[in-house]
Order: sequence, then structure tokens, then C-alpha cells
Amino acid sequence: MELILWRHADAEDAGAAGDLARALTKRGRRQSERMGGWLRERIGEEWLVLSSPARRAVQTAAGLGLPFEERPALAPEASVAAVLREAQWPDGRRSVVVVGHQPTLGEVAARLLGTREDIAFRKAAAWWFEERGGRAALKCVMDPDRLET
Repeated sequence: MELILWRHADAEDAGAAGDLARALTKRGRRQSERMGGWLRERIGEEWLVLSSPARRAVQTAAGLGLPFEERPALAPEASVAAVLREAQWPDGRRSVVVVGHQPTLGEVAARLLGTREDIAFRKAAAWWFEERGGRAALKCVMDPDRLET
């Protein structure tokens, strides 16, 4: 099983509509398209793509161009346990992309890496893990700003 943790792209500040309604900025849309294209070239339609229901996460997931499911358990303030449960890590039958939020994704990465250090995810960055003998191995970290346009 493989697991990609993908932080939502750059988003507007919270307005009167609230945190869940925050949309991607123009820069965020470019980031999600760039990272989504890079990921799409490397994963297949057999992957399960899960997104927080927050608008910015849904818009980021859409940049992948593959079907995805919104999961309320992945909303901002989700727990590490909730993310791992939704992804069915490490025993799931399918590889999974989770589109979510900081600080939770950083906390999940820290747990998978076996560290207590804070891990900061840049906006729209993806951290790719694979299961090896019951343990997580970091396969790749990609930042959309490192990709050619």
C-alpha cells in the first residue's frame, strides 16, 4: 500500500462565510493543477482519492483530474488517527491520496516517520509513503514550486 498526503493549495483568507468556504486563490489553482498533473502521471485510477470537505481541499483534489470522495473525518482539525483510519493505513487494499490540512498532515507524516518533530507541509506539497514490512518508508516529497509550468 502507498499513501500520499497532499496539502491543499494556497487559499483565500477566511471571510464571513467561514473556514470551510475558503476557496483557492489564482496561485492556488495553478499549484493544484501543477501538482495534480505531476501526481496523475505517477498514479492510476485504481488509487482511492479522499478529500477534506473544505472547499479549498476539494478544489485542490479536483486538480488531480480523477474521481475523489469527500470525507467529513478529514476536515480541518482532523486527528492523526482519523486520517490513518480513513486511508486504512497500513492494511488497505488500495493506495490512497489524502487531500487535507496542516497541522494534521504534518502530524501524520511525523507519526509515519517515527519522530516527534513538527513537520511543516508547504501549501500544495505532497509527501508519498509506502508500506514496507509494516513500517512506512518515505518515497518522495514534491513541492509544486519545484515543478516546471
